[in-house]
Amino acid sequence: MKATGLKRRVLLQGGSIALMLGVHQIARGASILAVRVWPAADYTRVTIESDARLNSQQLVVGSPPRLAVDIEGIDLNTELRDLVGKIKPGDPYINGLRIGQNAPKVVRIVFDLKQTVRPQVFSLAPVAAYKHRLVLDLYPEQAIDPMEALIAERLRDAPKNGSSTATPPSNGPVVATAPPAPAVPSPAPAPVRPAMPPGDPLGDLMAQQAARPAPSGPAPALPPGGMPLPPAPPPVVAAAPPARPVTPPGPPPRATASRTDRIIIVALDPGHGGEDPGAIGPNGTREKDIVLQVAHRLRERINAASVNGSPMRAFLTRDADFFVPLGVRVQKARRVQADLFVSIHADAFTTPAARGASVFALSQSGASSSAARWLANKENDADKVGGVNVGNHEAQVQRALLDMSTTAQINDSLKLGGAMLGEIKGIGARLHKAQVEQAGFAVLKAPDIPSVLVETAFISNPEEEANLRRADYQENLADALMRGIQRYFAQNPPLARSRQL
Repeated sequence: MKATGLKRRVLLQGGSIALMLGVHQIARGASILAVRVWPAADYTRVTIESDARLNSQQLVVGSPPRLAVDIEGIDLNTELRDLVGKIKPGDPYINGLRIGQNAPKVVRIVFDLKQTVRPQVFSLAPVAAYKHRLVLDLYPEQAIDPMEALIAERLRDAPKNGSSTATPPSNGPVVATAPPAPAVPSPAPAPVRPAMPPGDPLGDLMAQQAARPAPSGPAPALPPGGMPLPPAPPPVVAAAPPARPVTPPGPPPRATASRTDRIIIVALDPGHGGEDPGAIGPNGTREKDIVLQVAHRLRERINAASVNGSPMRAFLTRDADFFVPLGVRVQKARRVQADLFVSIHADAFTTPAARGASVFALSQSGASSSAARWLANKENDADKVGGVNVGNHEAQVQRALLDMSTTAQINDSLKLGGAMLGEIKGIGARLHKAQVEQAGFAVLKAPDIPSVLVETAFISNPEEEANLRRADYQENLADALMRGIQRYFAQNPPLARSRQL
């Protein structure tokens, strides 16, 4: 009997020791749950999600360019091996990768790069549906300039259009188009440069850009966190660009309150993207996908329209499925000196009964309702879900500088929002609120651009989710937003100004 009791005691002690070792081992290691890759022209993001925080070290190697990342405290598993197959041929930065167990509890990933990059590697604490995340952002050594990207897009479209007079899409609203440019005498042969449609104001921008002296110093250092962007341009002084020679010669038309003489730029901001799916409907529809589709449809209409003879052009803060921090969305719009900023979203609520479209402007003195305050707080949390390197003090300072919106900007935003609400109601869509609401949306804080946020519908409502998935509903919605923009410009013509490159 005594022997049996002694044996039981030894077994219990041994089990306790084994249990203690198991707990210690769990505390030291981590399990990889998922890996994701988000390639885009702005930057490529690689996310490694785990059930515990990961420690890593990285080294950039040149000739050929490579990035080596050692992740400590883990073993190579199926999820990590899957990372190899997630690299697509069209990725602007990653050519391929190799992965292996470099040492016990150390996994090494070597990225073979297509160009030299400036990597940012940081960790994100659990938020929303995500556990711990190790994020690797690969930025180009030379930051992409939104203004140059807009010019390049216009050049790509030029051969398709053949002239500055564009034909509206057959499924869109009938909009005014730019009149034919006056005849220009045949010039002497000039240096070869990309062909531009006659009378295209964006061609003037390209000419100015070509005349700029090449930078002599090294490329400016990128901030350690956030998206790399050129500094905001200086305040733009209203001025008409020099007139082109015409036959017969005569004084150039002066810009007035009813006629402009430059391109009109509308910044479209499809919400969320990449790691941040936005709201998800009961049937799995993701907000980030729907709003990008609507933005593409609206872009077609804007690019085919004009304001008092001046052609319009849409600029998208994101044109693919990747994450853009809220402050960077505003910086991009300011860099292209947009005349309007329209952020497109699809709302969600805790119950499926909520329904209807809403339009919001910024408020300097608190939200216009508790619902507006709740929604603004939810949208402002997008950076936490999408993933921002919060250690970047410089980016925090830039965001604080944007918190200077003027009363005039807010008043113009309310006018734009009112015009859009009226047109959305005109297509038979239900309105959640009959008037423009206001709250402290971070993405609406450009001090010099009338800005609105459009909640197209409640994606959490099954009926409205089904509507948002339909192509014809998206077309009608894009028509309504376009008419709202035209109504605003009809009552508030944009002033003439030159654009700074």
